[in-house]
Amino acid sequence: MASESITSSEYIKHHLQNLTCTLQEGHFHCAHSAAEAKEMGFWALNVDTLVMSFLTGVIFLFFFYRAARKASTGVPSGLVNFVEWVIEFIDNSVRGSFTGRNPLVAPLALTIFAWIWLINLMDLVPIDFVGQLIALYDPHMYWKLVPSTDPNATFGLSLSVFVLVVYYSIKMKGPGGFFAELAYQPFGKFAAPINLFLEGVSLLSKPVSLSLRLFGNMYAGEMIFILIALMGGAWATASVGSVTLFGSQILLSLGWAIFHILIITLQAFIFMTLTIVYLDMAHQEHH
Repeated sequence: MASESITSSEYIKHHLQNLTCTLQEGHFHCAHSAAEAKEMGFWALNVDTLVMSFLTGVIFLFFFYRAARKASTGVPSGLVNFVEWVIEFIDNSVRGSFTGRNPLVAPLALTIFAWIWLINLMDLVPIDFVGQLIALYDPHMYWKLVPSTDPNATFGLSLSVFVLVVYYSIKMKGPGGFFAELAYQPFGKFAAPINLFLEGVSLLSKPVSLSLRLFGNMYAGEMIFILIALMGGAWATASVGSVTLFGSQILLSLGWAIFHILIITLQAFIFMTLTIVYLDMAHQEHH
C-alpha cells in the first residue's frame, strides 16, 4: 500500500479491491477506485485474479511434472513420495464416490484439489507484502493475492464443473433421458411442470453452492487476516498497551494461519468431492 496515512476503512477497502482493467482505445486502463471499476462494465478483467490463478496453475504443473520425471522403481525422493501420496489420496476419493467408468474424473479431481489448495494458500502470504511492492510502482494500484476471494474465479470453476455435468448427463442418458430425468421426477410425468421447476432449481443450485461456499469461506478468512494486520498497525502508534497489542497480533496471526491451513485444505477437498459426486450422478440412469 501507499505510505501515506489512511483510515482503517480505507485500508480494508484497499485490500478487498481487485486490480480491474479494461481495453480502451487499444491499451489497458486500470481502475484506481471501486467506483471506477464498476463503471468499466461487464468486459472488465480482474487482472490480479487471472495472474495469480495462472501462476498457481504453473506451480502445480511444474512440481507434478518434476515428480513424474524423477519417478523410478527405487526409493522415492521427498517430492515424489509427496506427489504419490496426493495421487493415492485422490484415487481413493474417486473410487469411493464415483461408480461409473470415465478416465477424465480422476485427473479432473486431482487438478481441482491441487489448484484450489494452492490458490487458497496465497492467503498465508503477509497481507501487506505484495501491497508494498505494488505501491513502489503505483501507490493507488490494487492487488488481491487470493483468487478464490473473487467470486468471478469461484463461479468460473463451478461453471466449468456444471458444463461437464450437463455434458455427461446428456451423453450417458441421451437428450430425451436427461429431459425425462428433469421432467418426470419426483412426482411422475403428470406433474412435469412442477418437476421441471424443482429439478431445474436443484440443477442450477449446484454451481451456485459450489462457488459461494468457496468464495464465502475464503473471503471471511481474508477479512480476518486484514483485521489482524490492522491490529499490527495499531500497536505501532499506541501509547498505552503497545506490548500487549504486539503480542496479541503475533499469537493471533500464528493461530489463525495454522487453523487456516485446515480451512483451505477442507475447502479444496469439499469442492473436489462434490465435483466427483455430481459427475457420478450424471453417469447414473436414476438418482
